Amino acid sequence: MSDEEIAVPDHADTSLDELGAQPLVRVRLDVSYDGTDFSGWALQPGRRTVQGVLRDALGTVLRVSPVTLTVAGRTDAGVHATGQVAHLDVSATAWGAVRERFVHRLAGVLPPDVRIWAATEVPAAFDARFGALWRRYVYRICDAEGGVDPLRRRQVLLWPRQLDEAAMAAAAATLVGLHDFVAFCRRREGASTIRTLEAFDVARAGDEVICTVQADAFCRSMVRSLVGALVAVGEGRRGIEWPAGLLGHDKRSDDVGVVPARGLTLVEVRYPPDAELGARAVLSRAKRS
Repeated sequence: MSDEEIAVPDHADTSLDELGAQPLVRVRLDVSYDGTDFSGWALQPGRRTVQGVLRDALGTVLRVSPVTLTVAGRTDAGVHATGQVAHLDVSATAWGAVRERFVHRLAGVLPPDVRIWAATEVPAAFDARFGALWRRYVYRICDAEGGVDPLRRRQVLLWPRQLDEAAMAAAAATLVGLHDFVAFCRRREGASTIRTLEAFDVARAGDEVICTVQADAFCRSMVRSLVGALVAVGEGRRGIEWPAGLLGHDKRSDDVGVVPARGLTLVEVRYPPDAELGARAVLSRAKRS
C-alpha cells in the first residue's frame, strides 16, 4: 500500500502548516476500467497506468496536488475491473467545492477506458485495501470453434481446445479454505502467501467457461495461476486432485501455467459495516500464519 499523503491545494500561497490545520475528508471511489491499454494499476515511470490516469484527473477536478490513492487490489497489466475500490484524503475545502458534480466533472476529463461511478464520503477508519473483507474475480474462457465474440474479445480468453468444466469445478472445490498458496504465487520478500480462499466456482455459459474466485486477499498472479491449473485439468492433462496436491509445496510450482491477463476482471470488493472498519484493518495487517 502506498504511504498516504495529504492533498495540497493548488495555490502558491498555501503553506504546509496551513494545510495541516485544514480538516480532511476521506472519499471512497468506485472504479471500473478496461485494462488492455494499461500497464497495471500502480504508478510506473514512463508507463500508462490506471493510478496515474486517475491521479491526473482527480488533481484537475479537485485542484490539488499531489493526489495519493489507496486501492483495494493492485491489478496487473491487462487485468480489467468493474468493481475496483480506492480511497483518497482531500481537504474539506477542496471537496466541498466540487462534491455535488464531482463524478460528472471526472467523466469529462477521464479517458474512455476508465470510469469513476461513485464518490462517497466515508469514515476515517475506511481503508480500501486493509478494510476489505474479500475480493472477487471472474476469469472468462471461450472454447468455441468459431472463436470469441468480437465485442467480448478484450475480456475473454480464447482457448484452442475443449474444456471439461465439470472436472474444473471439482478441482476448484478442493482448493477452498485456508492454505499456503505459494505454489500459485510470485513470492515477495517478507510477504505471506497464506490466504483464505472462500469460494472457487466454475460454470459454463454457452461457449464460455467462467471461473469465479473469492478470497480475503490474493498474492501476485495467484488468480491466473489457479485458473491455469484448472485449465490443465479441464483439458485432461492433469487429474482433479492435482491442484490441491500442490498446496504442500514450499515454492512456486513450475508446472503451473499462468493464463493471460485478458480474461481476468475484478468484479467486487466487500467491506464490513462502518463500526467494524477499524478492527478489520487491524486484522488484515496482522501477519498470516
